[in-house]
Amino acid sequence: MTDPAARVRRLLEEYGSPQACAADLLCDRHPADAVAFTVVETDLTATDLTYGELRERSTRCAAALAGLGVEPGDRVGVLMGKSADLVTVLLGIWRRGAVHVPLFTAFAAPAVAFRLTSSGAKVVVADADQLPKLEPDPAWRVIVAGASDAELALDRLLSEYSADDPGGRAVAVGPEGLLVQLYTSGTTGTPKGVPVPLRALASMQSYQEFALDVRPEDVYWNIADPGWAYGLYYTLLTPLVTGTRSLLLHSGFSAPLTWQVLERFGVTNFAAAPTVYRALRADSSGAPTGLALRRASSAGEPLTPDIPAWSVTTLGVAVRDHYGQTETGMLIANAWHDAVRTETRAGSMGRPLPGFAMAILAEDADRVLGPGEPGRVVVDIRSSPAYWFPGYVDAPEKTASRYAGDGRWYVTGDAGTVDEDGFFYFSARDDDVIIMAGYRIGPFDVESVLVLHDSVIEAAVVGMPDELRGEVVEAFVVLRAGAHGGPELEAELQQLVKTKFAAHAYPRTVHFVDSLPKTPSGKVQRFLLRQR
Repeated sequence: MTDPAARVRRLLEEYGSPQACAADLLCDRHPADAVAFTVVETDLTATDLTYGELRERSTRCAAALAGLGVEPGDRVGVLMGKSADLVTVLLGIWRRGAVHVPLFTAFAAPAVAFRLTSSGAKVVVADADQLPKLEPDPAWRVIVAGASDAELALDRLLSEYSADDPGGRAVAVGPEGLLVQLYTSGTTGTPKGVPVPLRALASMQSYQEFALDVRPEDVYWNIADPGWAYGLYYTLLTPLVTGTRSLLLHSGFSAPLTWQVLERFGVTNFAAAPTVYRALRADSSGAPTGLALRRASSAGEPLTPDIPAWSVTTLGVAVRDHYGQTETGMLIANAWHDAVRTETRAGSMGRPLPGFAMAILAEDADRVLGPGEPGRVVVDIRSSPAYWFPGYVDAPEKTASRYAGDGRWYVTGDAGTVDEDGFFYFSARDDDVIIMAGYRIGPFDVESVLVLHDSVIEAAVVGMPDELRGEVVEAFVVLRAGAHGGPELEAELQQLVKTKFAAHAYPRTVHFVDSLPKTPSGKVQRFLLRQR
């Protein structure tokens, strides 16, 4: 049986070498004829992309970037959907020793401009249909993918350089060299730049091996968008670093298409956000029978308990919840690998992953709390060799706010509890906790009960000001087609919370809404609900 601690140590040594080179680790060391990605189109046609093809194309791309003045350490923005061109461009950036700045394709122009300006990007690579979001700016050059008539068309640039061009030679950046400068979602303030060093690949590979349990024979599909951390880390980086063939869907999300891909390509290992599973559940009539799924995992938002129960029947396997952050990668999981797998516990996000030690700290002191006591979810850095976050870019005060105990603890900003066996339970973001008459109420606890009702698809809970109690609980609920909101259903939902969670925590008001406001990555924006 694999020794998880020993495996993490070996990975840390591998990616901690002073000669560590991203191009070698992510591409060149793999067999040239091995398939890196199978790119799937909306009509379900597919094209295999091999490491040999990626090596040649990314070398040409690196040479083209060098020709445009991109030096090692320079930032390059990428505003592209999932495609073969995207993988080529990212490997070209990393081969050059430059730093990738992800730009999610659902962003509006101001969000794109903020990230490009903040990072000081020298070049932007964008799909042709994304160009309207880029205002002309002398600070950066724009390479266009999918438009041959553009001044700097990607295909033409690649054809102008050979695979032997000196500018395309791989640059070794070492373990502290940056691969990515990713930005937080900014739901509670200005987005913060998160630098991702090469050595973070050790933690990412460990997650793929132990939590996801991706095996060489798997058909692996992480549906998350690489414009965000979970997608970038585990849709692109970990498959590349491990040489694992995976699917890349060149399309936006739709439940019917997702069902078709799962069936047609015989997906055995699937990862997605809870939003995706909820959409699949709402479209369960389109679910094929006899899916090949061996593993199903969820991350990005807490997984409400209705999804695992549904998935056993429909997917043939119970979805397991995983927890992490942009700043750290994945930290806690209901892991799949036999070396660390345990039975899941209702509502728990699992136990700390190999290489990480977690704890619950008191709200007002750096004191470790015992089982069942609510407090701050933290990482014990001294006992977490896989921890890699180097601090926010040019933001020392924001960085300092994430640490406690003279730097021993990294404070996630989430509230939760741990039980006597080391299983962690998410309660809320620190700023989402509801304090009603002295009681601390985590929105997730109430939401998990509300979605148990047959009429409810989604629910979000917030605290609203109240003269008597300080705050009271209010719920925003999305109903299934054909269900009708009204006083009777409101009373049923209130009673459900009283019965299944706590009598004092029931929502004083239930708002029936068509949809919940979310970030592009699918996280509920509770601050917008409070503004209503």
